[in-house]
Order: sequence, then structure tokens, then C-alpha cells
Amino acid sequence: MRPACRRPDTAALPEHAAPSPPHPARPLSPASPRPARPADLAALLALESASFAGDRLSRRALRHHLHTPRNRLLVIDRHGQPAAYALLLMPRRWRHARLYSLAVDARARGQGLGRALLAALEAEARAAGYLGVQLEVRADNAAARALYAGAGYRPLTSLPAYYADGAEGWRLRKEFTPEP
Repeated sequence: MRPACRRPDTAALPEHAAPSPPHPARPLSPASPRPARPADLAALLALESASFAGDRLSRRALRHHLHTPRNRLLVIDRHGQPAAYALLLMPRRWRHARLYSLAVDARARGQGLGRALLAALEAEARAAGYLGVQLEVRADNAAARALYAGAGYRPLTSLPAYYADGAEGWRLRKEFTPEP
């Protein structure tokens, strides 16, 4: 049974007020996040399957998040297909947005895709007035923890036996500094 909340353990690493599209005269850079589209659903499911041994988002859940206006589901393409995605939840009643899932195709790791998605979603959360972003990560996922630490996330609490396989997790948070 799927836990109540997704843990962006980013095993695949080392919504819909979308961000503004890039200027039409400029091509997308290799690591430019874009809003996910319904046509991306099959590729998102393939990323989920390849990235997570358990606690996978279903087709129905991905479709729901794709069409939920306050969520942000961003992808980065490689060779015309999504090679990475990240999902941010931004309910009105929360003070911190929640990174719910982030996955990068194994063949695209080490290219900065996770970092680019994280930065884009943080910008979305900041623009929407959130105080920061919160997430959960597996304690044994050193690559994901390094990504988050490098982006300024700090541990809040240990989560013993948090994952379906009994693995420990960590709740991390990044507080945004007020803009002058």
C-alpha cells in the first residue's frame, strides 16, 4: 500500500500554472525544464518504473498531478523524450511547498538535470509565496542527499523505518531567504 506521502528519494539521481515558456526565438538549453504534458504520461511512467523499486506513482496519480493547478510537474527532455521529472505540491494551506518526487533516467545522470529541476521548482515555490521547500529522502541515498545539501537543504528530523522496505528516511527543508 502506498504511504500517504511520496518520498523524493531520487533513487534516479547521482502543475498547472506553469513557468513562462522560453522566448520563441531561443532554443531550449539542454537542461531547460518545461511543464509536463498529457503526452508525456507514458515516459513519466517509464521513469517511475526505472527509478523506484517501490512507492511508485501510478498512471492515475500522475494524471491527477498533471491536471492539479497548484502542483508543478516539470520535465527535462533528452532526444525528444522526458529524461527527468520533478513534482512539487503547493497546497494553499501549507507554508512550505513539498518536493514530492524527482527522478532522472540513469543514462542522463550527472548532467545537472536534477539540479535544474530543483532550482526551477524552488523558483515556482518562491514566486507563489512559500517560505521554502520540504522533502523526504532515503538515508542511504548519498547522491540525492548530496544534491539537496548542495542546494541548501538542511535535515529536520530522522524518519526511522519510513520506507516500505524499512529503510530510514530524512525530512529536509530549505528556507528561502527574504528578498530585499
